[in-house]
Amino acid sequence: MGRQLFGTDGIRGVAGEYPLDAKTIRSFGNALGAWASRTAKAHGINAPEVVIGMDTRESGPWIAEQVAGGLARQGVAVRSAGVTTTPGVACLTRMEDFVAGVMISASHNPYQDNGLKVFDHSGFKLPDEEEHRLEQAIFDGLQNGLAPEPQPLTPDPGLDHHYLEYLASTFPGRLDGMKIVVDAANGGAFEIAPALFERLGAEVIRTACKPDGRNINKDCGALHTDSLRSAVLQHKADFGAAYDGDADRCMAISAGGKLIDGDHALLIVARRMAEQGRAPKAVVATVMSNLGLERALTARGIRLVRTAVGDRYVLEELLKSDLPIGGEQSGHVIFREYATTGDGVLTSLRILEAMRGSGQTLEELTREFVVYPQKLVNVRFKQKRPLEELPGVQAEIRSAEAAFGDAGRVLVRFSGTEPLARVMVEGPELGAVEQHARRIASALEAELG
Repeated sequence: MGRQLFGTDGIRGVAGEYPLDAKTIRSFGNALGAWASRTAKAHGINAPEVVIGMDTRESGPWIAEQVAGGLARQGVAVRSAGVTTTPGVACLTRMEDFVAGVMISASHNPYQDNGLKVFDHSGFKLPDEEEHRLEQAIFDGLQNGLAPEPQPLTPDPGLDHHYLEYLASTFPGRLDGMKIVVDAANGGAFEIAPALFERLGAEVIRTACKPDGRNINKDCGALHTDSLRSAVLQHKADFGAAYDGDADRCMAISAGGKLIDGDHALLIVARRMAEQGRAPKAVVATVMSNLGLERALTARGIRLVRTAVGDRYVLEELLKSDLPIGGEQSGHVIFREYATTGDGVLTSLRILEAMRGSGQTLEELTREFVVYPQKLVNVRFKQKRPLEELPGVQAEIRSAEAAFGDAGRVLVRFSGTEPLARVMVEGPELGAVEQHARRIASALEAELG
């Protein structure tokens, strides 16, 4: 039982197989129930409640019933938000009197996968040490043969309505006269995102908003934006938004068909804040964010702070340095003023607010963002060795850095989950970028096998 259950984003796996088999899920519910009871007691709460939400995967309902059964064994009541988004569960946990929130989702993964993500009452993911204790309690429950009965759940529509009202409250003004295309990836935002934009007065065209339990993320959503782009151009829409399965990220399409990723969103919102006289002293992004973002922010007197890849590292830096916005190129953006996690629908609202407030199109809002050509190469290796022990690789890295000066970037790192070395080269001219990326990759292959 030495395998760790919690990864960087909760427990994830193939639904029905360990660690997402019925027995382990019930033990998870039981362990979380014990934690919730202790936490409630420490805060003088007599009747602890946990909220459970899920995306549209066919495995979501039975997983929710197993979790609820485990919680009930510890005397913890459950309210079901039904199909919703990950940021929706985080928001509800924070706004209502829930000791914790559980989201059942595997984000942008295919439908066969699923996962369990836990938020505490503050709306943040559980700290590592709490997850570790929870994990030990799950293993203890499995060894003791605990078998709580699954508990049927009836979704409470009032919860999703509360979240929708909260999102609407963050938007100044209306969206009357705007035409918006929503691609919900047949996932958690398929009802709430169109309903929100219509409530604010926009005309909404829906695409990938017909989930069948198995079509989540399939050739649609934030990872596959071609169909959204076609729909925006076909319908002559002002704006298109694509979310992933649990809607914690957003990729947008402009009226002219331009892809607006997380880097663009960070610039648009930072620029809008500056126009309102509250420019952030810095914006947080990862090492993968384009050099063009850094240049555009620097031109406005705003620093870019880079972190390792992963939204948890972005959030850590936001909290540590008390900064308002940060995110990833993938469209996962965190607005600390409004949320504790990335929220794709909220990201849409902030971009639309900048468009409405400035009277400019997305093309105009991102004109100063010159995207630097970027080449990514993955090199599979047999035996990992520290990069500093690879003289051929170091020589190629130095050669690339000397060629680009401060007009380019070179990043070589090892994957945390696969036997891969990742090479990223960025610079002003695509040919040189590709050439240096190939030479570094070849040196890695030669020295790592």
